[in-house]
Amino acid sequence: MEAIRLEFQPEIKDKILKLLSSFSSDELKIVEENNFVDPNFIKNKRKLEATAAKIDNGTAKFYSFEEVDEILEKTISKYES
Repeated sequence: MEAIRLEFQPEIKDKILKLLSSFSSDELKIVEENNFVDPNFIKNKRKLEATAAKIDNGTAKFYSFEEVDEILEKTISKYES
């Protein structure tokens, strides 16, 4: 399933819910945002915290644009043949 976020004026909420209720629960699930949890949030948060810790303690490896370009070119050329 895909998810989108809608922002609307409070006075049209009933109209929106009426329209959405015409779909089956297999087609559409209404999730209140305060109850919505991104299934990857914790995993992504841990990755970002680990990266931030490496930056803070000086163990992070930084690359220049030229170095990244060279790494990408080597990787691309390896798979082009």
